[in-house]
Amino acid sequence: MNREEILVKLKEIIKPFIGEGVDFDALNEESDLINDLKINSAHLVDIVLDVETEFDIVIDDDSINDMVTIGSSLDVVEKMMA
Repeated sequence: MNREEILVKLKEIIKPFIGEGVDFDALNEESDLINDLKINSAHLVDIVLDVETEFDIVIDDDSINDMVTIGSSLDVVEKMMA
């Protein structure tokens, strides 16, 4: 699975959790999950669990802390899938 395919799936996982008024179509790799997308910390846990299920991976605590932007989240997923 390439980076673009992972991005599409990741955006679909994130979509239900983005805050009100956030333009889903404007999401990019630089989008900050908390500041730009207005995702709260409880929902970040849900996103991690959904990502683990979707990609059949386990994300360790250190890697969870690295998941700040969509791009860094992609990096973590790619690393765990390798």
